[in-house]
Amino acid sequence: MSVEIMTLIFFGALLFFLFLGTPLTFVLGGLSSIFLWWKWGDMAFYLIASKLWDSMSSFTLVAIPLFVFMAMMLERSGVAHDLYRMMHVWWGGVRGGLAIGTVAICAIFAAMCGISGAAVVTMGTIALPRMLERGYDSKMALGAINAGGGWGILIPPSILMVLYALQTEVSVGRLFAAGIGPGLLLFLLVSIYIAVRCWIQPNMGPALPKEERAGWDVKLKSLAAVILPLFIVFIVLGSIFGGFATPTEAAAIGVFGAMAAAAVNRQLNFKNVSDSAKATLRLTTMIMWILFAAHAFSAAYTALGAQALISDVVELIPGGKYGGLAFMMAVLFFLGMVLDPVGIMLITLPVFLPIVAANGFDPIWFGILFVIMMEVGYMTPPFGFNLFYLKGVAPKGIGMGEIYASVIPYVLVTLLGLALIVVFPQIALYLPELFFSR
Repeated sequence: MSVEIMTLIFFGALLFFLFLGTPLTFVLGGLSSIFLWWKWGDMAFYLIASKLWDSMSSFTLVAIPLFVFMAMMLERSGVAHDLYRMMHVWWGGVRGGLAIGTVAICAIFAAMCGISGAAVVTMGTIALPRMLERGYDSKMALGAINAGGGWGILIPPSILMVLYALQTEVSVGRLFAAGIGPGLLLFLLVSIYIAVRCWIQPNMGPALPKEERAGWDVKLKSLAAVILPLFIVFIVLGSIFGGFATPTEAAAIGVFGAMAAAAVNRQLNFKNVSDSAKATLRLTTMIMWILFAAHAFSAAYTALGAQALISDVVELIPGGKYGGLAFMMAVLFFLGMVLDPVGIMLITLPVFLPIVAANGFDPIWFGILFVIMMEVGYMTPPFGFNLFYLKGVAPKGIGMGEIYASVIPYVLVTLLGLALIVVFPQIALYLPELFFSR
């Protein structure tokens, strides 16, 4: 049977079971195992077991439950409340200032925990009602939280980056360093958009009345709120980039920092630790199944010989290697509308990585582009996870149509940032070269 027909049968079966509502991990892993057995017989199962064993023996994998637990503890520590009060004091007197401050908190929160949904839920609970009370346009407020929340998978530490590194065998530390520049770029672009939009249309984000603005004494006292977040970011990222710890060891240090933050805010109790541990167990278990499916799919895809087919198809696309890159980004964009980011990673990376290598693209740089497109997937209708997280915590009267409409300008701004990183790769590659080329 030709590789073309085998590919059609494989992906046709995949789509069929997905539309039936079967979990992606089991569909992908199960179908891959069946196709491998069809191709190689009983030896297929030995191959899958061998690949899975190699993955489970990776020291880097230990970082995942540690980063997840750190995120869960930080979500319950009360740090975000203190940060928002500080941003309210400093930025409230500027048009769009509360939205810019919220975006900044999302970036800081992302640098502490590395999970997208954590910032969306936290800021949706804390910041959204405050902005609406101050007369902010709902779409401006919703979009700012949605965009900023997505940076949890771009600004290190990032769970998705760890998974990408495991599948591509690139350095987690380099990938973390590469995410800082693009993260700051997106923060700058979104902040400029909010400031310009609110300057042109003051009703979108009105400034606080002069009588409600805080004096310098209050502003200076409020800066104490950034001590704990900066401490956590410093010990986690500083230990990695300074060469004192591996990402896995830094994750353990981050757990200590998160628990210290909870203790300072008097939130370190049995209930919070227990709830964080249970959430970590559930998410880590899901990730282990995801890794099984990823290895099974990678082996099956290689066995089918479909990588050569895909490479031939990409070569037919006009525009050379950058035309192929645009095609891959377009595929990720449309998949982001219907699948979760981890599922997209499972399906596309085994296909895309040989193309990336053949075109001479840096896998670290491509990893950043990939993660940004996954970030777009988190905030893009109809199935973006952050949209539903936000709906779950939004005040009554805000419907899904309003949430969908709010993300359009922020998606466009994010795609502009992606284009800049493509044109100027050093935005992503400067820090990895600085920290890891010594």
